[in-house]
Amino acid sequence: MSTFPFAIVGFDLDGTLVDTSGDLAAAVNHALDSAGRPALTVAQVKTMIGGGAKQMLTQGLEATGGCDDATFLPLYKRMLAYYDAHIAVHSRPYPGALAALDQLDALGVTVAIVTNKFDSMARKLLTELGLLDRFATLIGGDTLGRGLAKPNRAPIDEMIRRLGGEIGVTRAAFVGDSIYDIMAARNAGIPGIAVSFGFLLQPVETMGADAVIDRYDQLIPTLQRLGAA
Repeated sequence: MSTFPFAIVGFDLDGTLVDTSGDLAAAVNHALDSAGRPALTVAQVKTMIGGGAKQMLTQGLEATGGCDDATFLPLYKRMLAYYDAHIAVHSRPYPGALAALDQLDALGVTVAIVTNKFDSMARKLLTELGLLDRFATLIGGDTLGRGLAKPNRAPIDEMIRRLGGEIGVTRAAFVGDSIYDIMAARNAGIPGIAVSFGFLLQPVETMGADAVIDRYDQLIPTLQRLGAA
């Protein structure tokens, strides 16, 4: 029987397990180009990722001159269609991520994805990267309905329920790169681990995470330390 302190470990997707910045930037720039706007760099778009596709495009438009409501919707649809058709051109798992998943599997830990990305797009991305089968469940930003994405605790609770756990009893942890991830973990009463290499909306040390990792080879020791605390 495993003595590892956590039965379930959940992961955010964009900026945590997979660097999707190149494909997301290409989709934003496709929409901007169609509106006659200048392109943004990948570094600029990285700071806009985390709050969902609408927020990302809104910030992209604000950075290039603003946008009224009537113009936004067609650009939003154009961006989503382009992204759906080019979802895994540049996207790749972060260094060490797959090895960490292998280690967790060997320890008997069940892993899951909880993302604010649309469920269908998250599934398509993971499928094209050959990663979907590694996860026991996937919960997207639209899976539970309006208002129930991170930082709400509902997706974390649903992850635990789906995997046969009991809320407040089964030991679970969550790994992410944004304040939405860490708040969701805190709201659900489980440890939140922040990755310093993701799409940070703010300095990682200000997010209130229970721990911060700079590389994936630090994940298992960090979980062991948190579990023993």
